[in-house]
Amino acid sequence: MSAEAAATMEIETLPSDPKPASNSLPPKLKFEPLKAHEMSDGRVQFRKVSVPPHRYSPLKKYWMDIYTPIYEQMKIDIRMNLKARKVELKTRSDTPDISNLQKCADFVQAFMLGFDVVDAIALLRMDELYVESFEIKDVKTLRGEHLSRAIGRLSGKGGKTKFAIENATKTRIVIADTKIHILGSFANIKIARDSLCSLILGSPAGKVYSKLRQVSARLAERF
Repeated sequence: MSAEAAATMEIETLPSDPKPASNSLPPKLKFEPLKAHEMSDGRVQFRKVSVPPHRYSPLKKYWMDIYTPIYEQMKIDIRMNLKARKVELKTRSDTPDISNLQKCADFVQAFMLGFDVVDAIALLRMDELYVESFEIKDVKTLRGEHLSRAIGRLSGKGGKTKFAIENATKTRIVIADTKIHILGSFANIKIARDSLCSLILGSPAGKVYSKLRQVSARLAERF
């Protein structure tokens, strides 16, 4: 009797609430990206670039060309300290990236070394560019007439040799007395430096040109 009753009895099961899995993670927290002034705990960061005496006139002439991209595009404050003879740069509360300060300092420094504004401004827009400097005496110790002839070989007649190296290697070169400054990417600076060193060591320009043609053709194939 009891077995028959148990067989005919209907058992209703209620759906139970699904329990959360023990290994489920809480939702991820979303943080807003830090602003430049927040990265340095609200401290204002500075850079100072010395102005050599022979670059005063060009700096005065091209001041607005230097000031405009730094202040308006990079959001960095810039001023000329006449007493200390330095260009001073500092971050603002609306500076989008903390690295902009160093880029602007490199741009101003490149102008002080003798590069044109239109060439130096590439340092603000491209990350892989930098300036490398060396002296003729680092390559070979030359004095008097030998040093003068080496500088003449680097420039060529009317600057022809210097322009040929610049165009072949996509760099910019400044020859300031015995100092040489090269602006470009790492690989291109190496090619330009090798050509300049060959000229300093006494290689004729024709030999350097032919080697440059081979290297620039190889570069064109790579890209």
